[in-house]
Formats: sequence, C-alpha cells, structure tokens
Amino acid sequence: MTTMNPIRQHARVLTASLVGTAVEFYDFYIYATAAALVIGPLFFPSESPAAQTLLSFMTFGLAFFARPVGAVAFGHFGDRIGRKSTLVASLMLMGGCTLLIAFLPTYAMAGPIAPALLCLLRFGQGFGLGGEWGGASLLAVENAPKGWEARFGSAPQLGAPLGFLFANGLFLILGLSLSEADFAAWGWRIPFLASAVLVGLGLWIRLKIGETPAFKEALEKAPPAPVPIGRLMRDHPGAVLAGTAGVVACFAIFYLATTFALSFATTKLGYAKQEFLAIQLAANTFLAIGIFVAGWWADKASARTVLAAGAALTALVGLVFGSGLGSGSLPLVFVTLAGALFVMGLCYGPLGSWLPTLFAVPVRYTGISVAFNMGGIVGGALAPFAAALLAERGGTAYVGLFLTLAGLVTLAGVLLAPRLAISAAR
Repeated sequence: MTTMNPIRQHARVLTASLVGTAVEFYDFYIYATAAALVIGPLFFPSESPAAQTLLSFMTFGLAFFARPVGAVAFGHFGDRIGRKSTLVASLMLMGGCTLLIAFLPTYAMAGPIAPALLCLLRFGQGFGLGGEWGGASLLAVENAPKGWEARFGSAPQLGAPLGFLFANGLFLILGLSLSEADFAAWGWRIPFLASAVLVGLGLWIRLKIGETPAFKEALEKAPPAPVPIGRLMRDHPGAVLAGTAGVVACFAIFYLATTFALSFATTKLGYAKQEFLAIQLAANTFLAIGIFVAGWWADKASARTVLAAGAALTALVGLVFGSGLGSGSLPLVFVTLAGALFVMGLCYGPLGSWLPTLFAVPVRYTGISVAFNMGGIVGGALAPFAAALLAERGGTAYVGLFLTLAGLVTLAGVLLAPRLAISAAR
C-alpha cells in the first residue's frame, strides 16, 4: 500500500469523522459563547450580575454531567449494534436540542420556566455529545491502515477548532452587524437556528458510510456483550480511571482559553466583545496546528509520548496563563491564548488513538466514551467555574493554577495507564 492509498481509500470515512464532529462541536460551542455573552442576563434574575455569570456557567457545566450518561447509553448501542447507527442517533439528538434553544422564552417572558427549559435542553445536548466523540474516533481509528492510526484518529479532533471557528465566527459577524439591543433581543438565536443546516449536512455524510472492519470482525468471533458497561467496569476499571485522567488537561485548556477568557475579558478586563472574539479566532488556528503536529508525532513516536509531553506543558502554561490574560496588552493576550491552544492540540490530538488502546473492541465504544466524558466533567465543567472563583479571590494570576493541576492529573493518568497490550482487530 503506498503512502497516498490510505488517504484516497478512506477519504469518505475521514470526512464523516471530521464533518460530523465539527457539527456537534459547533452546536456545543455556540452555547459556550452564548453563555459567556448573553445567557446570564437573559435567563436568570437581574439582582446580581456575578450570580448571573456563575449560573450561566453552571448551565454550561450541566451538559458535561449529562455526557457520561450519554456515553453509557450510546456506548451500549455502539458496542452492540455498531458505530454508524449510533453516530447518526447522537447527531440527531444533539442537533434537535440545539435548534429548540433558539425558540426558548427568556426569564422576562416566562420567569423560572425559562431556565428550567434551558437546563433540560442543555442536558439533551450533553447526552447527545456523550455518544459523539467516541464513535467518531473509532470510525477513523478502526478504519486506519497500520502506522496511520494517530493521524486518522486526529481527524475527529480537527472538528473542534473547525466547530469553534464556525461558532465564534458567526457570533463575531452578528456582533458587528447588530446593535447590542438587537443582539440581546433576537440576534443570539440565529446561531442556534443555523445549526439545522449543519446537522442536515452531517447526517447526509454519515448515512453514506459503512461499519468499521474491527467491529465486524469482533462480531464474527463472539456475540456482543449483553451489558457493555458491566463488562467494562469488571475488566477495565484501571483503564477507565487512567483514561479519564488522561483527558482532563485538554478540556481545561480549551474552556479556560475560550469560554472563561471571553467572559472575563469582556466583563472584568474591559475588552470589546468583537475585538476579543477576533483574537480568539486567530488563536484557534494554533489549536489546529497543534492537532496536526500531535497526529504526525504520535505515529512517529507514540500517542502516549505526545500526550505526556502535552500534559507536562499544560502544567507549565498554567503558571503564566492568568498573568498573560490579565496583562492589559492585547498582543500578549493573543500569545497566551495561542500558546495555550497549541499545547491543547498536543493533549487533544493523540486521544483518538491513545484511548482505544486501553480497551477491548467489544467494549471500546463505551470505554473511550465514558473516559472522555468523565474527564470532561473535571476539566471542562469545572474549569470556567473554578477559574471565575479563583479570579474573584486572588486575581487573574491565580486563574492558571487550575491548568497546572489539570496538567499534572493528565500526566499521572498517562504514566500510570495500564499497558493492556490490546491490539485493534483489523
């Protein structure tokens, strides 16, 4: 097989992994951006702006707690009936909940019913996303030719910066085109409405792909586990714990450099919304570069080596992140965010090929989904909330301490991960 053959042969699979994940993460990120800009004032009482911000981040974090539940549910079907059908279902659920957010009444219209409905749809978003990443990664990795696992596994990861680009880019255009009053009144709903078009595109692509060779071969050898989560916890508890720890750093960096940074910079630091969104969009390029570097490096060395390096660098970035963000210099803020997101790429890029090595094929969808989304609770749901509290009590210099801790947790997970020597059935 020549160097170009894998790319030509699997172009449809890679496109399905990338586009589907970009659509899902677009849906998730438009809420993250809205949470930083308008969700608090629109959906919660106006007595305390600080409380509005914290409650907004709590609704953002709610979806992370729904993600492990979705990971178990979608993992069950992904390990029993296949990767393709499960991925289609997760995309439809995520897209439906996102679209319905566009039609929600605000607190001024419906009182406490408004945040209750918002929380319900946020749970649905998280539930759907819980089954997305694991399936998309397996779709790529289980179709990869030998020696290309990490590069193929990084394809779904590229959906993250792509989804972020679409989400924040649309918010930036709306911010430049609409007045603050119009944006708060109805403009914020447009990105949620636009998700319907993207979901349709993702479904069209995913319906054209087939099942993975590894899953077909596993079914030929033995029937699927009746309850994959039960077998997972019985046979792979150490791998679940290590995998969860291995995911923490990438989530912590991303949501501190995006959701928290946007909210903090436009409220406490006085930056204009459009100005800071543009800075974040430019810095987002370095996340994509980091993912590309990680995929290539991991195939040359190992996913474990790259992830360990990314974790160590995360701990170091945490020591300067808060000071850089609060420096008052926009160029220095950009360097801080770009550097952090590049390091995130080194942590995020290898996950698609590292996590599957910890689990046997019959429970692999459940295993990597549970680990990924449990790590998201620690690194993603807690990051903006913890950073906001640290900033309130100690100033911006303390914000990065959460990153340092997250990097050390991931490094420990990688170094202590069970070396299970499970080869993918190809």
